Amino acid sequence: MSKEIIVSVEPWETRVALLEEGQLVEIHHERPASERSVGNIYRGKVENVLPGMQAAFVNIGLERNAFLYVADVSPRDEDGEEIAVAGRASIRELLRVGQDVMVQVTKDAIGGKGARVTTHITLPGRYLVFMPGLDYVGVSRRIEDESERDRLRKLADGVRPSGTGAIVRTVAEGRDESDLAADLQFLNRLWEKVRARYREGPGPRLLHKDLGLILRVIRDAFGPDTNRLLIDSRAEYHRVLELLDDISPELKDRVHCVDGREESLFDRCGLEEEVERALRRRVWLRSGGYLVIDHAEALTIIDVNTGKFVGTTNLADTVLRTNLEAAREIARQIRLRDIGGIIVVDF
Repeated sequence: MSKEIIVSVEPWETRVALLEEGQLVEIHHERPASERSVGNIYRGKVENVLPGMQAAFVNIGLERNAFLYVADVSPRDEDGEEIAVAGRASIRELLRVGQDVMVQVTKDAIGGKGARVTTHITLPGRYLVFMPGLDYVGVSRRIEDESERDRLRKLADGVRPSGTGAIVRTVAEGRDESDLAADLQFLNRLWEKVRARYREGPGPRLLHKDLGLILRVIRDAFGPDTNRLLIDSRAEYHRVLELLDDISPELKDRVHCVDGREESLFDRCGLEEEVERALRRRVWLRSGGYLVIDHAEALTIIDVNTGKFVGTTNLADTVLRTNLEAAREIARQIRLRDIGGIIVVDF
């Protein structure tokens, strides 16, 4: 599969597009005035405990208090280490008002809701996701070869510190023990720094900030299956090469810097119109049918219509062909728009 990454950097916004077989499948953007907090780790202070909701509100220093559900709570000692608890505990047994807790943002604040946080910390690296509080080893489901899965699971199990966990990422396929060990050593050192910062004083305060958009995409999506990466900022181009020096130097020749002063890279690659068309409320299908995508606070509704498509045989065949085409496009739209939560589709 042909895969490309297009990075457009402008003073007010950075955008990243992922293309597969020339088709736009993901779009990410980041603005200086509204940087995301997902992945950031904080020392927060419990402001309110709600037994009726089995949840708590935690002040992490942002505009709104973060929401912490009981299933996302693991009690920790003063050093930030998790404490094992037998059985299912209530929120009152785990947290109290005024208590400091180490939390990681899993979902940004939106509308009138604060960020969603968890005490189950994860630190993503190039080849592994390190889970310091969980004794577990897993392998990405995208690695389908069972012998390779077993090999990687054994390697990860052999290099992880006792009592910690790791998930092997897709890009680790074919890598040897030294690659995984180096990645895990880096992540373990990072975890020790986070713990040390936690001990420095009370919250609320930031302990660790995740990478910015461009470097995050390099870490998470730029692998051997990517044909090329185009970027229109000389400064960010050099930052990308510096990161690749550490994680995948063999991929540096696939990164190309292009001049974006006269025309943005998205314009040059024909992506501006594609992005605008793909994110409309009404999405046309090649057959003449269309989708209508509506977002509510509680769920997303997708309605499938035959539209201009009248078929050539009978109504049942027309509906079936429209639904089959719609199913493929809906999967693309869910990924492209980063839709989560409850999704209702009316075929």
